[in-house]
Amino acid sequence: MTGAILLGDAVLVARVERADSVPARMRGLLGRRSLPPGEGLLIERCGAIHTVGMRFAIDAVFLDRQWRVCRVVPDVRPGRLCVPGGWRAVRCLEVGAGWMDLDPLCPGLALTWRP
Repeated sequence: MTGAILLGDAVLVARVERADSVPARMRGLLGRRSLPPGEGLLIERCGAIHTVGMRFAIDAVFLDRQWRVCRVVPDVRPGRLCVPGGWRAVRCLEVGAGWMDLDPLCPGLALTWRP
């Protein structure tokens, strides 16, 4: 399933693939050479991520059940064993490192999913 992530009425990430099945969550971004600007992967039921086996750096935005930002982790390089999102995190939005302005994404800020 694909959709968009919004911040208020503004589109934050225009094309987001939602990984909500076990195989899709396990695969994640593995095997991809990059993630184009404006695209992302939303991993459901995810409180922590890893970048072992990945080929590029990502920015990670961890969200809680109400789609509020829990933690923002910029520039996660390939080979990281564990990047925790915090005890409330239940999903993680992954985008290519550096293309999105992460400054407005402070903890507690609510985002919206639109299919």
